[in-house]
Amino acid sequence: MNIIYTPLTRLQAALDHREPDRIPLDIGSTKVTGINIVAYRNLLQYKGWNALDRQPRISDEVQQLAKVSEPVLQALGVDVRGIIPVAANKDDYAGDNNYIEFTDEWQTVWRMPRQGGLYFDVKTSPLTDVNGLDELANFTWPNPQDPGRLAGIEAELAARGPASQHGLMMHGLCAGLLEMAGRLRGYEQFFMDLVLDPDYACGLLDKIMELKMAFWDVALDKAGDQLQIAVEADDLGTQASLLISPDMYRKYFKPRHQKLFSYIKSKASHLKLFFHSCGSVYKLIPDLIETGIDILNPVQISAQDMDLAKLKREFGDDVVFWGAGVDTQKNLPHGTVQSIRDEVKRSIEILAPGGGFVFSAVHNIQADVPPENLLAMLEAFQEYGIY
Repeated sequence: MNIIYTPLTRLQAALDHREPDRIPLDIGSTKVTGINIVAYRNLLQYKGWNALDRQPRISDEVQQLAKVSEPVLQALGVDVRGIIPVAANKDDYAGDNNYIEFTDEWQTVWRMPRQGGLYFDVKTSPLTDVNGLDELANFTWPNPQDPGRLAGIEAELAARGPASQHGLMMHGLCAGLLEMAGRLRGYEQFFMDLVLDPDYACGLLDKIMELKMAFWDVALDKAGDQLQIAVEADDLGTQASLLISPDMYRKYFKPRHQKLFSYIKSKASHLKLFFHSCGSVYKLIPDLIETGIDILNPVQISAQDMDLAKLKREFGDDVVFWGAGVDTQKNLPHGTVQSIRDEVKRSIEILAPGGGFVFSAVHNIQADVPPENLLAMLEAFQEYGIY
């Protein structure tokens, strides 16, 4: 009997480690599978699709990611839709002649060059001089249950409707525990805190975790039945190693990840947990599986020890690989049409068997990706992604 798949049932099959009619496709559903606004505008222009999105908008301010319009998502055949909760408040853009600046709801100041800037970097971290647990407790934290944030989620859900035939996923409150602690404290200082002042480090990690849980508490009450996937992240790897030792991860981060992920699933037991971590994270994948993740992204194939065949063989029964379609560091922006097609074909041949694979580029499509190369990726996916 031939099964007629919708985008939703196609995604569900892949998440259940079954082979649907084709591999599900994601572009633009998350902050880590998106497309830079420059590359997006270039694609619209190249394809003659300007009428499909006459006023492209930003979905993630820091990374300058485009909010891909519904008509463009449909034209590309994307199977997933994402909800990215909007920050409750931030200062208006400011800066000087050289930089554009804004302050986010965590009181972190970001800046981007006015000429040629592609994304924002941290200028100042608000907890650099906030020392001791008492000072930390008195810091003004954002409200994870801010009515404005929740109203935005409700609006997104209303636009999708309860009978949507696409998979739906939603981001958590903010970046991961390690990443947020580094942003707020300053990375150098926070890494020293982990060694020299672990009580402070743990207090900061616990506060971020509590705020995340408070967000999911209300967000899942509103959206849980319509979602298939909850998105969390924590960048733990570099190109060649880990940012922290496995022992330090297991001591300080793994228990908090377990607590957070267990809480999310206690609120909506049907949800799959999407976890993003860049870099060489092979040594931590067994630990991440133990924390409760179901999906690993972006599968950075250019990093050390991230060989696709090894990952599929060792972990393919336990996690869904989401990403790995083509390297976004070198091949997608600088490769040839043929080198991109070859890499897409190889990734699919390794990861597709038995399901458990959602196709996306390795992390966000950057501003320097020519539309010809992006289309080479998509055309190869369409050719080789059929079961």
